[in-house]
Amino acid sequence: MKRVFLFLTVLVLAGSVIAQRPKGCISRTPYIGAIIVDADTGATLFEDGADVPGYPASTLKLMTLLVVQEQINAGKVRLDDTVKVSVEAYKTGGSQVYLDPRETFPLEEMLYAMMIQSANDAAVALAEHVAGTKESFVELMNTRAQQIGMKDTRFTSVHGLPPSAGQRPDVSTARDMALLGRELCKHPEIFAYTSAVYRQLRANTPRPFDMRTHNPFLKERVEGCDGFKTGYTASAGWSIVVTSKRNGRRVIVVVLGSENRKLRDAQARELLEKAFTLLPGAPVSAAARRTSAAGAVPPPPPPPPVAR
Repeated sequence: MKRVFLFLTVLVLAGSVIAQRPKGCISRTPYIGAIIVDADTGATLFEDGADVPGYPASTLKLMTLLVVQEQINAGKVRLDDTVKVSVEAYKTGGSQVYLDPRETFPLEEMLYAMMIQSANDAAVALAEHVAGTKESFVELMNTRAQQIGMKDTRFTSVHGLPPSAGQRPDVSTARDMALLGRELCKHPEIFAYTSAVYRQLRANTPRPFDMRTHNPFLKERVEGCDGFKTGYTASAGWSIVVTSKRNGRRVIVVVLGSENRKLRDAQARELLEKAFTLLPGAPVSAAARRTSAAGAVPPPPPPPPVAR
């Protein structure tokens, strides 16, 4: 009788764990894939499942940023351009800055909104301003992805939200997102947006909006960290593309598709400290020695789902 009771208890507990995972969720423990890359040489310093496909969620806004920045550099758009807010941008869900179709903003402010607040509505407004439509902008994203070697990436959106019925999801890998990070490093102007912790939108108006970064490494002022981006949806799990520069050496760390935020942050933190010990000629830091001695971090309970 006790064995039957124990068996039923295990079934109930297993069922409750399964029920916590949203339908269609592809995240894993500790992640789908991860990679450390030397930003200067492109050398891979560590990889684990780096070519396994996952959903990038809001980390794909890094490609939106790259395309816009390159359009600025080409003289096709300007930071002081007036960006109009369409009804489609206004209706975009998830993380946003609550744009209104009656508003206009300088292009530069929309870049800050997209990177600090991870504003999906700002991403749509930028895409429409640069390319006329979201669809045309996505074509620019995919073309650029292929040019820089992101062979396992397919973008279908400008923001990373889950696809609507009948649409395909955005797909990428840890390796491809690291390639994107390296390309961004060729444009030092972008660090103004990716390193910003706080900024106020609509300052000096009746409707100011406080924008705060979702990047834990910026919040904690981790040494040398100045980018890039976090991402989350219920189906994608928790991801981050993070970069840090210390003693003139820059590294990029990608963690794709962790099951919860704390696990993602713990893995990325461990890899970031490890990264600087793996660079040729780099001394082993005290923080890295402590991380190595501590061993793997057990996964904590999952946080409440909020699309970012």
